[in-house]
Amino acid sequence: MSIATSPLLEIESETLVSVEVDADWKLDAACRGQIELFFARKAERPQARQRREAKAKKLCDACPVSVECRMTARENREYGFWAGESEEDRHLLGFRVTAPIGLRARLADAEKRQSCSA
Repeated sequence: MSIATSPLLEIESETLVSVEVDADWKLDAACRGQIELFFARKAERPQARQRREAKAKKLCDACPVSVECRMTARENREYGFWAGESEEDRHLLGFRVTAPIGLRARLADAEKRQSCSA
């Protein structure tokens, strides 16, 4: 088997092309260089999160690559705010997220309220 026809090399070249295509959309992202809007700071309060995500959503709404961004976040179970969706939003839409921020806290609060009213 010659090197030129090696199946391993074909797979590697397909992977490289895929990585290049995946990286290309990020160059056109409206959020480029504004990472602080898309990921929560340590011990971020709920009101601060709402304000931060509202600003991020404005950028996402006008972004030319929001479809690619959304697909990436959903397929890779990303944290943070991607294409107008938080990890909690993606979880509620049926996409797997390891531990959506905010959801567990709200579920625990709801359980407490139910046990107190019972």
